[in-house]
Amino acid sequence: MLALAVVVAACGSDNKSSSSSGSSGGKGGKIALLLPETKTARYESQDRPLFTAKVKALCPDCQIIYSNADQDASKQQQQAEAAITNGAKVLVLDPVDSASAAAIVTRAKQSKIPVISYDRLITGADVDYYISFDNVEVGKLQGTSLVNEMKKQGHGSGTIFMINGAPTDNNAKLFKQGAHSVIDSSGLKVGKEYDTPDWSPDKAQTEAQQAITALGKTGFQGVYAANDGTAGGAIAAMKGAGIDPSTRPTTGQDAELAGIQRILAGQQFMTVYKAIKPEAEDAAELAVALVQGKSVPGGMVNGKTDNGKMQVPSILLKPVAVTADNVQQTVVKDGFWKPSQICTSAYKAACKKHGVQ
Repeated sequence: MLALAVVVAACGSDNKSSSSSGSSGGKGGKIALLLPETKTARYESQDRPLFTAKVKALCPDCQIIYSNADQDASKQQQQAEAAITNGAKVLVLDPVDSASAAAIVTRAKQSKIPVISYDRLITGADVDYYISFDNVEVGKLQGTSLVNEMKKQGHGSGTIFMINGAPTDNNAKLFKQGAHSVIDSSGLKVGKEYDTPDWSPDKAQTEAQQAITALGKTGFQGVYAANDGTAGGAIAAMKGAGIDPSTRPTTGQDAELAGIQRILAGQQFMTVYKAIKPEAEDAAELAVALVQGKSVPGGMVNGKTDNGKMQVPSILLKPVAVTADNVQQTVVKDGFWKPSQICTSAYKAACKKHGVQ
């Protein structure tokens, strides 16, 4: 097992790249945490601080070289090169573009640096480990929740439109695959379908506006949105068209704060909660083991994932569907969001209604 280094994040510069170090003893090293974008709120609010805290706890003398690529694959390539030049001994890489990130892996291998593919799978490359969720299952959860709610509302043979994720993100392909595996045999009709560049909520809103124009205000009964950001865009488009979003069940993913609030208020039907804490902490534990030349803790790796070149040793976590009925038992119970964060003045009544406290 190749040796590696770990990280403690600090304030970013203009290109959101930074490094800092711990102060106590122990075998340390440098670990690069390379995240893809900021439009999905989880990366800065959850993944980065959770990963950093776990690394610091396991290896106070480890350093983290942190960068966020702002959805720019070329920028991420430059950030990876800079991290390698700066002495990174392991890369924890969440790729902007799953295919083009293979070049980063090739470069890392030239310097005998192991690469952990984090959250999104890097395709066509000799990746050491992959840690994520069962992303086909994420799509199945979304599709099943939408189909069941449509049937419950008497629209089991109704029409939906689909707002998928970024075409450069392999996870988006898997979400779509899982969703279609349920929707295509359900009796629902897909009136319009879009892949959303950069996972942009603004672009999702434009796509939804186009779908509403094409199908008509009464020509659809539900919306598949691949994550909470795109769901927010679709819901904004419905509101702009004078449609009450509570009458059109809409899916989501990531359990973003705004998504949870919309769910409690009845504007969004569901989200998929991916417990980012164990994902980020497992990635940190794996990176520290690599940087310190230790064996990977037993039981962490629980599968393999085909990335088009190899079967990548994988740590796959289980996603959970969240509706208003189980917000308290999932994201609140786990401490993912506090009631004080969710139940602001505009949502106090909704929180009380659904037992969020």
